[in-house]
Amino acid sequence: MIVYLKGEILETREDGAVVLCGGVGYEVNLAKSSAQELTVGQQTALYVAESISPYDGTVLYAFTHKEDKELWLLFKNAIPNTGPKKAMEFLNKALRSVADFHNAIIQRDPKILTGIFGFTAKTAEKLITSLKDKMDAVSIQGESKIKVLDEPAYLRDVLDALGALGYSSAEARRALDTLHTQGVKPNEPLEHVIKEALRVLKK
Repeated sequence: MIVYLKGEILETREDGAVVLCGGVGYEVNLAKSSAQELTVGQQTALYVAESISPYDGTVLYAFTHKEDKELWLLFKNAIPNTGPKKAMEFLNKALRSVADFHNAIIQRDPKILTGIFGFTAKTAEKLITSLKDKMDAVSIQGESKIKVLDEPAYLRDVLDALGALGYSSAEARRALDTLHTQGVKPNEPLEHVIKEALRVLKK
């Protein structure tokens, strides 16, 4: 069983790569956000899980961190009717901030899962029901990024304004998260925050 690969990136695609190890190329599937971090010619080390497909035979799923693999396995094994591909889709969304995803599950807050991570309401409830008693078993990497949610009134005003301009709640929340990391504070004038959010959204 293959559990780890170390070698050169031979090819990349939107959700995967080919890793050259000892003269053999291994095709692996990755979360899209992880695949974007890889470049051809780069030396890399990946944690790997094998899955047997009735159509494709042995399929390799790869992860840049051991914690990502743990979370993927939890999705695949703990959530009903979730295969390896669907688990990878869930992981790609959760990787935006694993710490905040963990908190949303523990706090049983579907609004964060839908608004910040882009899950549907039905999937958010399914995630909470399936994972609420299991998330503590997974190693958490990184710190919480979603600080703006501590300012509900501020958040609501900005979301309403951006929504009136045609942006979805998820798009608006991601823009606000970006602004927070750039140092924009909730007590700044609403017009300024909206202007900066539009700048982020139009990039």
